[in-house]
Amino acid sequence: MTNVSTDEYNDHPNYSDLIERLLFFNKVSQNILEKKPLPDLLNEIISSSKSLLNAEASSLLLYNNSEKHLYFHTVSGEKRKALTHKKIKIGEGIAGWVAHHKKEINIDDCYSDPRFNKDFDIATGFKTRNMLCAPMIRKNELVGVIQVINKKDNRLFNQQDIDLFNLLASECALAIENARLTEVEIKTEQLNYELKIAHQIQQKLLPSDLPSFDNIDISAKLIPAKEVGGDYYNVIKINDNQTLFFIADVSGKSVSAALIVSTIYSFIQTYLIISKEKFDLKDFVQSLNRFLITSTTQDKFATAWFGLLIHPEKKIISINAGHNPTYFFDNSSSELIELNKGGLLLGSIDFPYDSETINLKSDDLIIFYTDGIPEAMNKSNIEYGEDRFKKLIVKYAGLPPDKLLNKIISSVSKFRGSAEQSDDVTLGVIKTN
Repeated sequence: MTNVSTDEYNDHPNYSDLIERLLFFNKVSQNILEKKPLPDLLNEIISSSKSLLNAEASSLLLYNNSEKHLYFHTVSGEKRKALTHKKIKIGEGIAGWVAHHKKEINIDDCYSDPRFNKDFDIATGFKTRNMLCAPMIRKNELVGVIQVINKKDNRLFNQQDIDLFNLLASECALAIENARLTEVEIKTEQLNYELKIAHQIQQKLLPSDLPSFDNIDISAKLIPAKEVGGDYYNVIKINDNQTLFFIADVSGKSVSAALIVSTIYSFIQTYLIISKEKFDLKDFVQSLNRFLITSTTQDKFATAWFGLLIHPEKKIISINAGHNPTYFFDNSSSELIELNKGGLLLGSIDFPYDSETINLKSDDLIIFYTDGIPEAMNKSNIEYGEDRFKKLIVKYAGLPPDKLLNKIISSVSKFRGSAEQSDDVTLGVIKTN
């Protein structure tokens, strides 16, 4: 119910004052509807409402739908700090009543109204005499409540004040909704920018061309997801006798993951400058692990597989650091063997790594990859799976590396169908001649 004061209000209103107030209201509306950050907008609203209604103080309470309460977001007046971020349940106090009923209220004497909560006056030392309070509603949904307190010069709020205040509350609800949408747009643009930067970092660190060899053929590919992950691979010819194969999956997404990939890349380049002539795979992996422990936070880590090919001896030394199993296809027996020996993931704890050595013969295969392949999911939330992956390798093991790689990528893509690619897909194939 609205209590209408007859003070300053009669059948013959002062039209010059009314026109002046309407012009001021129009100016206020234009300022409020300008695109600006939400905190600036809310400050603009309470400042304008206090001026428009000639009040001593004003406050704006936003509605938290998940918690079903109002909280003071912006407050004007001398005692504003005591109220900022205080909460009010829906239905409690005058603001709570207005929120519950979605109806404005004008109270000439707050202390005589049983709904009035005196605790706020006690907390602030402010004396509330009268109050005009209105809901901010957009598309029949409660946005919040705005209130002005104590009409100046000991006067009371009248019907003209109520009408203008209701108009202002409607404008405010629209402006707040627009400001929130703008914030979402800005965050989306920022995310898209970060994804673009992460993608650029990721692509820059990948090998532009794979080295060529007399006794092996290589094919490798990384397909980034929409939300760029932390996949990374490289093939580095250390010297005439040794080549390092490396694949990693860094925790996290976007720029944070890309920066760790960059850190790994920098370490590899530095280590090779120092130890190129006497490269030891175990020492390399353990040094990289220690470096990541000291240079990243505890929630940042990487799984990885390392293969060191010794060309004259036609063998590969393998270390698996918490990564998906790399597969060795023995062509003579058609057996697919998992290369799991190694140790824990990188960047967690200082750990001694083991290795295993595979002697390679003609037409043997080494398949390294990230979990974007077995964990690829279709619309029914079914994963592609390791079993399907292994069967495909065995079935098409006779193909050249590039054709086998494309066969696997095509199979994963067909299985996923219209479902979005949720993670990077990285795959490498090595085949001996």
